Amino acid sequence: MIIQKEFSLEPKPRGFHLVTSEVLKHIPELKQVKAGIAHVFVKHTSASLSINENADPTVRTDMETHFNIMVPEEGEHYEHTLEGPDDMTSHIKTTIIGSSVMVPVKNGSFNLGTWQGIYLCEHRNHGGSRKIVVTIIGE
Repeated sequence: MIIQKEFSLEPKPRGFHLVTSEVLKHIPELKQVKAGIAHVFVKHTSASLSINENADPTVRTDMETHFNIMVPEEGEHYEHTLEGPDDMTSHIKTTIIGSSVMVPVKNGSFNLGTWQGIYLCEHRNHGGSRKIVVTIIGE
């Protein structure tokens, strides 16, 4: 069986946001899958997806802090700044983190570890809603 859904996540402020529940809300068909894999993809070049800590929100704050130090907006060497100082830095962060995650599916649910969740990593100051495509392959 192959299931593919496209939907938009609610707009989020800049930062790292736990969106596992929001993604699951849009794919009730997952309940039909005994075993498989879910590919979750964000259709944007200035936001990314990651799997990480789902319990302590300070991890998400620390991730935002780290990436802002690693890829500072104050750099004068960026040429692609037409949409503001967070433009090129958002593309760099997306390249580092990635635009998709793969999640095992077992008995109609994501088979994540106890402390794992899916993050939407919003790298723009005003990114808006983000389009997500979930493709599930399973039985």
